[in-house]
Amino acid sequence: MLAEFSREERALYNPAFTALLTCRAVQGHELQYRRPCPIAVAVLSGVMALQPAVRRTLPKNLNSGLTRWLEENKDVKVTMSQNATALAAVVRPGLLLALQSDRLQVDEEGQLTLVPGRLTKAVNGATDEVQAIQKAAQMLGRWLPSTGSLSTVMTLLGVRP
Repeated sequence: MLAEFSREERALYNPAFTALLTCRAVQGHELQYRRPCPIAVAVLSGVMALQPAVRRTLPKNLNSGLTRWLEENKDVKVTMSQNATALAAVVRPGLLLALQSDRLQVDEEGQLTLVPGRLTKAVNGATDEVQAIQKAAQMLGRWLPSTGSLSTVMTLLGVRP
């Protein structure tokens, strides 16, 4: 799968970085809802955060509704339908790495929690883009569930679980 990506994309889409993105999404979700994060939210947040066209259009605050945001940014649904499958295949190994390296834990209901002390609160990274992607994943972990059921969110985005 990675062979289809450019050299720069392969460097960015490595399992260690996508593990960090899933952790940031879980971190955001836990901060907002004070409960574990569904696996699908962590993966979807990572997929969306990795796409510059999506990341640039994200709302500045959590009060923006997903439906209105999608109406104002119609190209997001197109971008998601074109890229989500390939990027989900990139994010899933990162999720597995986060679980194997004890950064995240999963319960019997498929809900993720951060292992305490395994992730800094402050987002940092070597480049502005790396930081922006992490911040987007964290924000999406907080924002996506606010719309309602995850199946509704995915339908609005034009993707399937």
